[in-house]
Amino acid sequence: MQEDVQVIEDDGKDRQFVNALARGLELLRCFGPADLSLSNADLARRTGLPKPTITRLTYTLTRLGYLNYSDGKYQLGAGVLALGYRMLSSLDMRTMARPLMQELAEHAQATVSLGTRDRLSMVYVETCRSSSHITLRLDVGARIPLATTAMGKALLCVLPEAERNHILDSVRQRDPNSWPLVRAGVEQAQRDYQERGFCMSAGEWQGDVHAVGVPVAGIGGEQIMSFNCGGPSYLLPRERLEEDLGPRLVRLVRQINCNLGREN
Repeated sequence: MQEDVQVIEDDGKDRQFVNALARGLELLRCFGPADLSLSNADLARRTGLPKPTITRLTYTLTRLGYLNYSDGKYQLGAGVLALGYRMLSSLDMRTMARPLMQELAEHAQATVSLGTRDRLSMVYVETCRSSSHITLRLDVGARIPLATTAMGKALLCVLPEAERNHILDSVRQRDPNSWPLVRAGVEQAQRDYQERGFCMSAGEWQGDVHAVGVPVAGIGGEQIMSFNCGGPSYLLPRERLEEDLGPRLVRLVRQINCNLGREN
């Protein structure tokens, strides 16, 4: 999702911050799921950086294996895939949760996923589909909005207040017209989480998608992640989210915490 592409520049006060490295990493973020290849001009337009700077960055990233060059355009290289695979391999939560996720997916005839935050998005790191042909087709690496999805709102519910407010302020600045509805949805999610242990998104992200979400601490305890269970709204009406799937997702997280020796 291109709304997460931005060029981060140090203001000169942080001597440890390397602008060139930040620019190179931001360049890699320009490639979305629909982008088979991008030119230097495309990258300059998306980042706002001068084209000579883009040319030096793409040359360097190509030499390092993070980009491939062909016919005047660039594609993501194997180096990016290797980094992503190493990150996923380090998430032991995926291995522990997968059998429980698949069991719930079959019960719900829907999709159960695990995700983590990246700026104003949630990124799927694991997903399990039911045997039904009618499920959400979002794979590992898919990005969904933070503030309007059940997965994202669940994570917001357990963040420290200062961090949550900082994130929501960024959401407000990005889309002030939608902010009143977004804020109302987040506030309702906080009430639902306090009362029920889960929160919902009923058409807030996409009109025909319903889901429930529950947060969970990662294996190391520091990284906050979230589970969701979602699918087409006509298969997952609000009543089913509230009475069946939400409580089941809460129990899934409790089982994981029990397996980790945590108190629920």
